[in-house]
Amino acid sequence: MCQYSAKDGCASDWHLMHLGYLCASGASLVMAESTAVLPEGRITPSCLGLYSEDAARALAHLVAFCRNVGRASLGLQLGHSGRKGAIGEPWNGGSRLEASRRWKLVGASAVPFSQSHEAPREASLDDLKRLIAAYQDAARRAASIGFDFLEVHAAHGYLLHSFLSPISNRRGDAYGGPRTNRMRLPLEVFEAVRSAWPMELALGVRISGSDWVSGGADLEDAVAFARELEALGCDYVTVSSGGILPDAKISARPGYQVPMAKVVSDAVGIPVGAVGMILDPEQAEEVIRTTSIDLVFVGRGFLNDPHFLWRAAELPARGMDIPMQYLAAAPGRWPATVTPNEPTRKELR
Repeated sequence: MCQYSAKDGCASDWHLMHLGYLCASGASLVMAESTAVLPEGRITPSCLGLYSEDAARALAHLVAFCRNVGRASLGLQLGHSGRKGAIGEPWNGGSRLEASRRWKLVGASAVPFSQSHEAPREASLDDLKRLIAAYQDAARRAASIGFDFLEVHAAHGYLLHSFLSPISNRRGDAYGGPRTNRMRLPLEVFEAVRSAWPMELALGVRISGSDWVSGGADLEDAVAFARELEALGCDYVTVSSGGILPDAKISARPGYQVPMAKVVSDAVGIPVGAVGMILDPEQAEEVIRTTSIDLVFVGRGFLNDPHFLWRAAELPARGMDIPMQYLAAAPGRWPATVTPNEPTRKELR
């Protein structure tokens, strides 16, 4: 969940508060937001990066802080915005930056994301070599900082996804055309990251289950991509969807991407995660209990309620790692805590 609160790619005090709080929430894994491997790979000027020593030092400080306040494993997601970059923060309209602040976009092909976005330059072979090296360098920095796991972002219409999708990839070379060619760059990026990331630490990829657009990438493409990643040593994949076009008709509803994740999970031998409109602990538990899916990732649910998991602790046979400073408010220890068998405040009125 991008926070758009970095300065020149460097984590800020906001990140200390935000991730520190989540690390004390009881979550087993906490993922830092998508982090750009190059300055021009940011979505906005305020996005987090790992392309400089200054950015690395800021992230190292953040990781050390989080270790002091919580026990969650810490992950980092590496990405590149591609044709969706050089825009303002969402609360500033999210529109194209003025010329003095805008950087040149690069994409799979010279196809703009929308009418309000600048058309990217089609990435040259030299651009691709530089990109692969940037991912590899960022992975090395992440390992030296001490992150516990790493994820490559290849979904949501950003650069790697734009190579995978026929909607945005119109290339006529070895990186365009049939699925095998469209997968080439993301797989080369993954191999480079795998070579730089410790084998004993988990390395995953966020993939797209559907473009939600006629003629776009679909679930069959996702399965093929996941199988190739598995063969290259990928430890897990998370299945998201959408983002390739702003006007795609997405049937968003609670758990709407879970069936896609299940199809991928049934086709590969590595763990698969579900994400997207997982609204409460009961829903998350049902996904794990009733499907072959191994992991549930929750984003907005935690932003809306950082104590998302405290409610899970109120379910039968659940334990919870709660900071000792908050034990007075822990489920079952505060008289106002409502257990499943007790009446709610509404019922008592």
